[in-house]
Amino acid sequence: MTRNTAEYWTNSHPSWNADNPLICCHITQETHDVKSFYFKPEKFASFQFLPGQFITLELSINGEIIHRSYTVSSSPARSHTISITVKRQPNGIVSNWLHDHLKVGDHLAVLPIAGDFSCSLHISSNAAKQYLFLSGGSGITPLMSMSRSFHDLAENKDIVFIHSARTPEDIIFRKELDLIAFNQPNFRAAFICEKADAAWTQPTGYLNIDLLKQIAPDFLQREIFTCGPSPYMAAVRNMFKIADFNMVHYHEESFNFDEMSAHLDTDADATAKPNSPVINGAGFSVDLTKSGAIISCAADQFVLNAAHSAGFRLPSACSKGLCGTCKSKLISGTVDMKHNGGIRPREIEQGLFLPCCSKPLSNLVVER
Repeated sequence: MTRNTAEYWTNSHPSWNADNPLICCHITQETHDVKSFYFKPEKFASFQFLPGQFITLELSINGEIIHRSYTVSSSPARSHTISITVKRQPNGIVSNWLHDHLKVGDHLAVLPIAGDFSCSLHISSNAAKQYLFLSGGSGITPLMSMSRSFHDLAENKDIVFIHSARTPEDIIFRKELDLIAFNQPNFRAAFICEKADAAWTQPTGYLNIDLLKQIAPDFLQREIFTCGPSPYMAAVRNMFKIADFNMVHYHEESFNFDEMSAHLDTDADATAKPNSPVINGAGFSVDLTKSGAIISCAADQFVLNAAHSAGFRLPSACSKGLCGTCKSKLISGTVDMKHNGGIRPREIEQGLFLPCCSKPLSNLVVER
């Protein structure tokens, strides 16, 4: 056993923090267009997070620093490594870079693990006894983290996991879900494919209330967690409302990372660049130095919202101060920033701020 390996079996397990870069230690090809990337800290430490939370990567691509958030797909019970599972997106700058260029041994800077979509948080009773997990496509990742956590801790929870995919070949983690079901009698996995050949014996088409009643007839008594593309989640939400489900027991991921990535990649160069500076309304001025424009921002308005209202598509994702995507250099001026972990203290000391959760206290000059 090497010295590095032996460290993992000692009683001293310092907690990981975002100042400790990550090293890619393993890559798994899950499907033809999905890979899982596993990381360990550069300096020995253990990860502490809740199943369902996400991590934000800080990547240098083509000379530009880009932030992207991905849900952690691994179990917090396996605290010495962490994984994300990434679907290659058409024209996706980051997803294609990860698939084509990230290799074992590479180092990455990251932001702290964050997020509030977790079965460990959203429990409307003292202890949920029955769960229904619903996922579409790569939205499976937070629910896989939750399932892996229960499995690793030998908690034989009553869980029905229904995953929707385009074809049987597109089902992520199919073998592992079957293994969890084999090991835990109260765990049931079901798959629905939009299209499949004659060899497919499970449902074909889309999830609907009749199909749900067949798979989980007691769904009204379950705590429900949903993640997937926005149209999928909207359809599921509407299905439960029609069924008079008590939505206090319904939880969904509040933002979709795949769709955000596609939006950010498409709009990466879409920032408006007018021929002359523009003042829009009244309030504090915000000078966007790279765009060559000056906009206004009310004292009770977030800087990012003011920029978007004026037609300037600054990079953004969560809009909650979580992911760090909108991080910008504040050249002059002061702001009231209430973030949720998307920026490090040392970055604030260096003059960076998050426009999505910052309100102006004076006129601002921003390097954007």
